[in-house]
Amino acid sequence: MARGFSLVVARGFSFVLLRVAAAALAFRALSAIVGFLVNAVFPLAQREQFTVFSRTNDFWDAFARWDSGWFYGIARNGYAFTEGGRSNLAFFPAYPMSMRFVGRLLGGDQQSDYFIAGILVSWAAFALAIVVLYRLAELELGDEAAAARCAIYATVFPFAFFFGVVYSESLFLLGSVTTFYAMRRSRWLLAGLAGALTTATRANGIFMLPALLVLLWPLRRDRAALLKGLGAVALASAGYVGYSVFVHQMSGSFFEWRNSIVRWDWTPGSRAPWMPLWAALAGIVSDPYGYVTGGPQAVCDFLNAAAAMLLLATTPLMIRRFGIPGIAYATLVWINLAVPLSSGSLEGLGRYAAVLFPFPLWLASTHSVASHHRTMAIFGMFYVICFTLWVKLYPLF
Repeated sequence: MARGFSLVVARGFSFVLLRVAAAALAFRALSAIVGFLVNAVFPLAQREQFTVFSRTNDFWDAFARWDSGWFYGIARNGYAFTEGGRSNLAFFPAYPMSMRFVGRLLGGDQQSDYFIAGILVSWAAFALAIVVLYRLAELELGDEAAAARCAIYATVFPFAFFFGVVYSESLFLLGSVTTFYAMRRSRWLLAGLAGALTTATRANGIFMLPALLVLLWPLRRDRAALLKGLGAVALASAGYVGYSVFVHQMSGSFFEWRNSIVRWDWTPGSRAPWMPLWAALAGIVSDPYGYVTGGPQAVCDFLNAAAAMLLLATTPLMIRRFGIPGIAYATLVWINLAVPLSSGSLEGLGRYAAVLFPFPLWLASTHSVASHHRTMAIFGMFYVICFTLWVKLYPLF
């Protein structure tokens, strides 16, 4: 009888997770329809840089903008070192190599094979990431309803459209949330492997390591568990280390990927992190109409700054709500936003914020029916605005 009961529970549990994954994919499909309608109705802000097929397609091209072209180039042709110039070494390998593998399964002859592969990888990784986030929220909040809210908030966050396009955000979210979930469950090998995937997906994957060390603080008196945890953190850095070794073999420098990023006028550490946010806030407060109507860049800066300020403002509440794990979550948010802010630019802050799952995790813990409805309405409105700007090639990337 006990065995039968366990099977029933397992089946019910699996059904819940399948529903979570199906809902995530359904939202991605709905978002794709929105992107198509936007692309079909409104004019582009600038000339299209590339297309998914050999000519413009209003449906498929909405998935591929800006950095999507770099991922496609790596997936199809591999890495190339451009001495003294902008190089595709700036883009870490896990996502474009996944595109390459799937693209070759689709035929590998046409450029569309690789772009469609990127969409498939993004959608699959997103569905899995939301399932793991749901599990983490269950662990932290102890409530299935709260876990469902967490998954929803992560899905409809204004910059969450990046999870459905040819960008690395979905894979990064999958790696990072799995790493933290595994660390919280003391599943050290899974944590290390998922962490290695994360650090091989984006350069800022390495920023999660200090937060992982914070999670080990309660184990400081358990030598065996602490050593296993430290081993997991060390393994998590393998993606970063391995890619740096590869870059050195190509260019003669372990950090040529960083040099390539700097050539895009992105120099972390050149400014105090609060300066870009302060400048944006001062402009909005002193002349909100003039600031927002100053041009597309001003609107995009406002949206990026608002996302960053929202997350940073909630970090003390994360600590209060979750204790030691909350300190780890707040550390993850602070480092991942402070480092890009220290470049003096607001560029990309919205998508950096989208993958910071501690925010929807905390937001799901502050439940009331009225606040849930307000959050959904505000997120939904800004989601459509941000996605429209991205699809129509305004400088939101």
